[in-house]
Amino acid sequence: MNKYFLLLFTFCFGFIQITFAQTKSKKFSTEGEFTSNCEGPAVDSEGNVYAVNFARDGTVAIMSKKGSASFFVTLPKGSTGNGIRFGDKNTFYVADFTGHNVLKVNLITKDISVFANEPKMNQPNDLAITAKGHIFLSDPNWKEGTGQIWHVSPDGKTRLVAENMGTTNGIDISPDEKKLYVNESVQRNVWVFDLASDGSLSNKKLLHQFADGGMDGMRCDVEGNLYIARHGKGEVAVLSPEGKVIQTITTIGKKVSNICFGGKNGKTCYITLQDRGCLETFKANTAGREWAMMKAFEAVSKK
Repeated sequence: MNKYFLLLFTFCFGFIQITFAQTKSKKFSTEGEFTSNCEGPAVDSEGNVYAVNFARDGTVAIMSKKGSASFFVTLPKGSTGNGIRFGDKNTFYVADFTGHNVLKVNLITKDISVFANEPKMNQPNDLAITAKGHIFLSDPNWKEGTGQIWHVSPDGKTRLVAENMGTTNGIDISPDEKKLYVNESVQRNVWVFDLASDGSLSNKKLLHQFADGGMDGMRCDVEGNLYIARHGKGEVAVLSPEGKVIQTITTIGKKVSNICFGGKNGKTCYITLQDRGCLETFKANTAGREWAMMKAFEAVSKK
């Protein structure tokens, strides 16, 4: 009986591992529609997906739930978008890496304004935002292999909150907003900071270090797991809050640049692929933190 149970357990455990390891993304939008700077993405309350550099750099596309893409806005001259994050139901922010700006876009009027400008930035890359509107920007210097993190207050004032880092790239905040995560693409490190209510960072700790491959954007789910785009590796790695790799999603393209959560229940992930010039999608086990924030924005707007 014990031998039978052991064989059954081994078979079932092995099957679960194989099924887990074979999780793959699938096609979402048409290949070749975006430039090699395909980035973003973000989802609005209606389930539409936004991503930057559609057809040419300096644009933002809107995609339907079925992946049909069209121009949404063209950014001001000299601006090129990277990360996108929603600040409320009708507003999203864009990290403008050539203009050293955080741009503010009105979803209804399509008006674009400079929310923050900081000439001392290398190139604002990706951004994360709290429920009260505190923005954090990763700011890599690719040539020097260094980076830093900026805080932008709800009234648009910039402040350097972490320096002397590697090539800071993907960035996000824990569901309780007490932790800030950032990765370093070249050094393959994922760091976690304690996050204060005023945007200050402290107690920097190494959460995980990958042995190979690069990293780009990353997003947190409602349970605190991190979904990390492994640029050049052709996968999305999922880290537990303790820093353990708990899942790997294989992608069609290799240059995975960023990720967001959307869909009816917040468990649909959309990823940008720079080598394919399009988006792919897969299902997560848990809803994304940004999706939960959007639902909160909706609830507030209905009051």
